[in-house]
Amino acid sequence: MTENLLLTSSPLSALDRCDRCGAQAYVRAVMANGFELLFCAHHAKKYQDGLASTAARIDDETDRITEESAAR
Repeated sequence: MTENLLLTSSPLSALDRCDRCGAQAYVRAVMANGFELLFCAHHAKKYQDGLASTAARIDDETDRITEESAAR
């Protein structure tokens, strides 16, 4: 019997930092084992092909960048 777990995650905040460069993270890649990788928009784009083929789920919040810029 296979058991599926529903993993929920909260929205990324300014405290969440890119694992590559330390900038604010806007993309979360959740691996099949539950491990999370956080990326800024730049690094998420750079690694998107590899992430798409290996991640169980990708939470992309990069649309917030333009929303936050428009709010200023």
